[in-house]
Amino acid sequence: MTHRSSPAPDNPLPTASALASKARDFRLRMAVIDCETDAALDRTRDRHGRTVRADAAAAAAAAARAHRDKAALEAYTTHLAPHAEALLDAARLALDELPPARHLTGWRAVLDGLESSAADIRRALDRPAAPGSPAERAQHAALWPHLTAWADHSPIASNLADQREGQHHQAPLTDEEQQLWTDRARAAQTRGALELTESWYAADGQPITLAYLVEDDDSTVVALRGDPGVPGWQVIGHFAHEYEAGKALPAPVPPGVLRSDISRFNRPAPAPELSLQDLIRDVVEGHSAGDASNALLGAVQRGYAAGPMVRLQELLETTSQFASALETVQGSQIAARLSALGRQIEFLTREVEEAAEDLGATVAVLPPHRTPVLRTRPRPAVDTTPPAPPPRASMTARHR
Repeated sequence: MTHRSSPAPDNPLPTASALASKARDFRLRMAVIDCETDAALDRTRDRHGRTVRADAAAAAAAAARAHRDKAALEAYTTHLAPHAEALLDAARLALDELPPARHLTGWRAVLDGLESSAADIRRALDRPAAPGSPAERAQHAALWPHLTAWADHSPIASNLADQREGQHHQAPLTDEEQQLWTDRARAAQTRGALELTESWYAADGQPITLAYLVEDDDSTVVALRGDPGVPGWQVIGHFAHEYEAGKALPAPVPPGVLRSDISRFNRPAPAPELSLQDLIRDVVEGHSAGDASNALLGAVQRGYAAGPMVRLQELLETTSQFASALETVQGSQIAARLSALGRQIEFLTREVEEAAEDLGATVAVLPPHRTPVLRTRPRPAVDTTPPAPPPRASMTARHR
């Protein structure tokens, strides 16, 4: 069993902010590793996302992931291994001091999960496999989910640790001042002179929004508590500028996620897809109705390698879910608009599919009088720089 030794007197424990900074350094390093891995995997696919040379691609992908796993563990060892438990301790202390809120149960579960992952990583670091062996690669691969858990979710622990240092305090307003500024802000909202600029959630689960209150060609930064889209919100502070507001108001907590099982570092492999530009080119370069029909059918293809129109509908539906998840009145209204647009795209997709099938059924080709133009000097590509003109020879001016 591994025991933590007490720190030496001349080596005090890092502050909560320093612990949070260690976690941020680890996340930055993981982001770099993720980009490098994506670049290596992209080299195994063509421009449509299809794997080329399957055997070589599989070997290259395995090598890229092995390098990723090893680099991630090294990053954790450097930035977090000595500090993970202290960071979680500081986060738990801060969590116990927060007022009741809906998100606290989820945050506590996140801290429990991070503690479990840290323990698994620590056991592996205490019993490393032989360097360069298949056992080491297997050990690193098994630790990857625990490392990505820290990369994805440590912002919650970092934020809690920062919150405990208490660098933000709400600027108090008397009841009379609060009512006065709230009335002014509501009047400005009615005439369209309340410009919302930024929003976040405080630790108590209440939304805070910064806005410019414009009156007589002058503006003041005000902070609103509550949903600005429904009655009942109040002004909790007014400031000369946003920097002053940021120092006085409650600090933002990490925002939520649309889907709880999504990880930036464990994305599925992208599905092959054709761009609209490629499909347009296929039509322009085609000769028969079938060529144009196939391009249209590619745009509305469904399933794994879905076409652009189907992907657009998926984008609208997902964004509608996002807008609804904001849990604001305006978000609900926009979600309904996006959902209606998605249904329109679905109808249009079916119309395009029918038109494509009808076009293919014509069994026709372009008439021969549409003759191509023969060019002895090919035109430069659109994205190339035209050659510089030769220097003009000096000419002697002629005088009459």
